[in-house]
Amino acid sequence: MSTSPFLPRPRSGPLDVTTDLLDFAIVTYAVEPEALARHLPPDFEPETFTLADGRRVAFVSAVPFRDKNFRFGWAPFFRFDMGQTNYRAYVRHRGERAVWFFGTSLDSPWVWIPRFVWKLPWHPARMRFEAAWTGERCEQYRLATEGEWGGAELELSGTETPMGCLDGFRDEEECAVVLTHPLQGFYFRRDGRLGTYSIWHARLQLQRANVRKARFQVFESLGLTTSESVPHSVLVQRSTEFIIFLPPRPL
Repeated sequence: MSTSPFLPRPRSGPLDVTTDLLDFAIVTYAVEPEALARHLPPDFEPETFTLADGRRVAFVSAVPFRDKNFRFGWAPFFRFDMGQTNYRAYVRHRGERAVWFFGTSLDSPWVWIPRFVWKLPWHPARMRFEAAWTGERCEQYRLATEGEWGGAELELSGTETPMGCLDGFRDEEECAVVLTHPLQGFYFRRDGRLGTYSIWHARLQLQRANVRKARFQVFESLGLTTSESVPHSVLVQRSTEFIIFLPPRPL
């Protein structure tokens, strides 16, 4: 296997999902590593970074987007659109980089399939996106999510500044690999077992954004952020293609 995560587009199978992600955002918070570690199982530990002010931190991100033309390989003519937000932390699993998924909110009745067939920690929600773009620049972006799990508020405006190297990373490459390109994910299934699945996407071309409001109930309920927490960084991209390799499997 190549040591680089930025691989050419693979061939997908009949069970795999291909989807276009629109209004894609990564809202990242710097959190205390010890607080994050309390939510991880054995063999997982927070990956830590040192900010310019000397603080040692771990990172967690909320990743909202709109699925467009969500389709399975065996039935590409059936296509679905829906809102989605993934909640993840950047960790090490037996020394290797990975992401830990706390869960996903999905604005679609199809949420019951991953919940019950594959026991994924996915939750129903009502999501309202309002995004305006001029070319690749995000002029404004609003998200409001309601539900028993995953309530969120997000307001931001984009810039034309590329992601570059964000605080805490050695260089732009490390930043891209850690924050934007985790391909292997782990999570607690709804039956309490560990699970894993993998994805593919091309290298993202993200731009920095300025946040006006950001609150995520998932992180607050875990004790990782508060209502006053300010994101470490916010990145946006108008669209990108993802492949999700299915089925997910118990670890």
